Amino acid sequence: MSEHPSYKIPLSVLVVIHTPALEVLLIRRTDSGTWQSVTGSKDAEHEDWRSTAVREVQEETGIDALHADCHLQDWGLENVYAIYPHWRWRYHSQVSHNTERVFGLCVPTAQSVQLHDKEHTAWQWLPWRDAADTCFSASNAEAILMLPHYLP
Repeated sequence: MSEHPSYKIPLSVLVVIHTPALEVLLIRRTDSGTWQSVTGSKDAEHEDWRSTAVREVQEETGIDALHADCHLQDWGLENVYAIYPHWRWRYHSQVSHNTERVFGLCVPTAQSVQLHDKEHTAWQWLPWRDAADTCFSASNAEAILMLPHYLP
């Protein structure tokens, strides 16, 4: 599929940001009011997963995932899911599914974040099980519940 600047690429990341104590950062979406971890699509099909994760974390929270005190880990997991019909207009007409690569980002402590105000309205740190219960997305909740298996 050729790249077109007006279409989203159906390749995205999900980044579960957490502390060593398993506190998880959730951010509330502006458009739907639901809570989630950092997510976002590749800017170009050739952009690698790690670069996408680093960029999205920076854009959505202001956290530098490459800082020496942080540990970004590609969990090697991918979720493939149908794109909700009300979001399909963002994608090429032949696109119906998205592939989402899962990452974990361990930060030293729960910290204030700088939200991208057009995308998110609030943030909160929650214990991991509470965070999983709060997420709208089933794949996001599942990733959070797997967090203890991926601690650095």
